[in-house]
Amino acid sequence: MLEENGLYREDEIPQLEDLSNFLKQKTGFQLRPAAGLLTARDFLASLAFRVFQCTQYIRHASAPMHTPEPDCCHELMGHVPMLADPEFAQFSQEIGLASLGVSDEDITKLATLYWFSIEFGLCKQNGEIKAYGAGLLSAFGELQYALSDKPEHRPFEPSTTAVQEYQDDSYQPVYFVAESFEDAKQRMRRFASQLERPFEVCYNPFNQTVEPLDTKEKVHEKMNNIKAEMNTLCLALKKL
Repeated sequence: MLEENGLYREDEIPQLEDLSNFLKQKTGFQLRPAAGLLTARDFLASLAFRVFQCTQYIRHASAPMHTPEPDCCHELMGHVPMLADPEFAQFSQEIGLASLGVSDEDITKLATLYWFSIEFGLCKQNGEIKAYGAGLLSAFGELQYALSDKPEHRPFEPSTTAVQEYQDDSYQPVYFVAESFEDAKQRMRRFASQLERPFEVCYNPFNQTVEPLDTKEKVHEKMNNIKAEMNTLCLALKKL
């Protein structure tokens, strides 16, 4: 898709502004240049607003197969293509929304889950293990390693995955495999629903804000909007 739209070409370095505009049209996500690593809370909070913090430096030529820190190869080859997919973009944002208002301990758990899903996630497809994590898709060496019999493969279960220690300076000794990408999303949603926080939130795509559902009036307004959308869907089904 990115090649078809002339954004990835052999004779030109992709520009973040062009890619950001493309993502905005496809899934509502935007890229924001970042000078370096952010705290887990700040990074996850950005995802809630459909903003992806994007680095601009490149890995050292001596280690082209792996980088301990996210670089532009990782962002452009791993995250950007996946964020152009509406289903994956929604999954990324939901992790961000789940982070708002939770404790520091739960932020650590969500960051770990992000690591073992969005960054280094595996899932089954037609009986085969496939990679969907951006850290694998942008690192050929680790992709081959992750899909081999060398590392340990465990079932993706957020309650246990969230407390697994991970490596950021070498290949992972453990990868977590979901039964499908849909399975990974559903398990993550169930985990997020159990996190303690004083309010729930929803994203308003019209003004690109996150609104707390902290009054009955706001909840009723949201329910009325959903009813209107459901009515439109029911009418559409009748016409098919």
